[in-house]
Amino acid sequence: MGKTGAAAKSFAVFNPSTGERLAELPDMGREHVAIAIEKAHVAQEGWAALTARERSDVLWKWHQSILENSEDLAAILTAEMGKPLVEAKSEVLHAAAYLQWYAEEANRIYGETISAPSNDRRMLVIKQPIGVVGAITPWNFPASMVARKISPALAAGCTVILKPAEQTPLVAGAMFALAQAAGFPKGVLNLIYASDGNAVGRELCSNPDVRKISFTGSTEVGRLLMRQCSDQIKRMSFELGGNAPFIVFDDADIDAAVEGAIQAKFRNAGQTCVSANRLYVQAGVYAEFAEKFTERVRKLRVGDGFDPDVAVGPLIDAQALAKIEAHVEDAVQKGARIRCGGRRIGKSGTFFDPTVITGVYSSMRIAQEETFGPIAPIIRFDDPDHVVREANDTIYGLAAYFYASNLKRVWKVAEALEYGMVGINTGRMSSEAAPFGGIKQSGIGREGSRHGLEDYLEMKYLCIGGL
Repeated sequence: MGKTGAAAKSFAVFNPSTGERLAELPDMGREHVAIAIEKAHVAQEGWAALTARERSDVLWKWHQSILENSEDLAAILTAEMGKPLVEAKSEVLHAAAYLQWYAEEANRIYGETISAPSNDRRMLVIKQPIGVVGAITPWNFPASMVARKISPALAAGCTVILKPAEQTPLVAGAMFALAQAAGFPKGVLNLIYASDGNAVGRELCSNPDVRKISFTGSTEVGRLLMRQCSDQIKRMSFELGGNAPFIVFDDADIDAAVEGAIQAKFRNAGQTCVSANRLYVQAGVYAEFAEKFTERVRKLRVGDGFDPDVAVGPLIDAQALAKIEAHVEDAVQKGARIRCGGRRIGKSGTFFDPTVITGVYSSMRIAQEETFGPIAPIIRFDDPDHVVREANDTIYGLAAYFYASNLKRVWKVAEALEYGMVGINTGRMSSEAAPFGGIKQSGIGREGSRHGLEDYLEMKYLCIGGL
């Protein structure tokens, strides 16, 4: 991890809870990205030549270092992103879990032998690292996304250039410092601080030494990166936008569904790509669910993430706050009812009261667009088949949730929902052991699990004749 040269400009990182300036970082440009790519390209051959066990050992040391420094990393994360400290600690441990998983998976990159059509030849398949990887991570999970993206790349034998979100780059910097101490060779891991994501993306996509792009962010930016990568037919892994439905059927355990909805909706102040964006509740249990859910939401305390009693932190910036207010205003103007919340809190910071809205229809913006905030719109439905069709009526296909007890219904709905991930009677489903990703315009490829490692490997067929 060498230096990429001094940057003439800088940008500031702020605490969204207080507006405090946390740090001033060098604002790297396209030329710095090119230097980092060159370093990664030079280091690629040596890193790939190490044995799987040698790469695994370095990843394992990094994992242990993350655990040993988890309290400090969580504090950095809360300061720059705002989420409650307990959530930040959980995220850091989740990041460490990915490093551990892929430290182990590095030793399980297997090829295969194929029965040859004649005795004078042998046929086999080997797997080799793709090469230099450009990774771009979002602001909402600035620790776990770093680990989830680059740990399989490193395990496979790829070198990496990482560009973290400009709003939350500090925890990534701290993690890279620990990685350097863990023993990664020079040039294997390269960190780019930059406020201009477009310039970084253009260089990563156009530079022929970069063989793969891994990106988490909006579908709009994903489309742009796909176009930029098309001239070189680069490999891509994208985790893009979502519009997750959360369906409660009349045979569900309502108390469990309420708790699951709290988890799926209000974790990280609703700022997650798998956040429950549309809550559909069947008519027979609609009133009970709405009442119990609203009472639970009213008890959620909002504030600075360092306050141990706080369950919901701030939004990332003023733009996010404005989008939420616009969604609420649109719903109310079209006849929806605010059951609780519905307003920003305080004159400073970007806090919004956790909100429940009933009387919501599919035509409202809040049901059509990804809100990315602590707003829970509840939509009443009667027909189980119709609600599945409505849940699928979106360009997105990342995550979906539903609660039901009838086994026949569970299987039918799980198979019918057009999503890459489905949570059944649970509001949380992320795990390093499971494939994370979406279908339709929510992404390409998977992160986590053994499948996540395959996304960083090329398959090569060898045919040996003359035997």
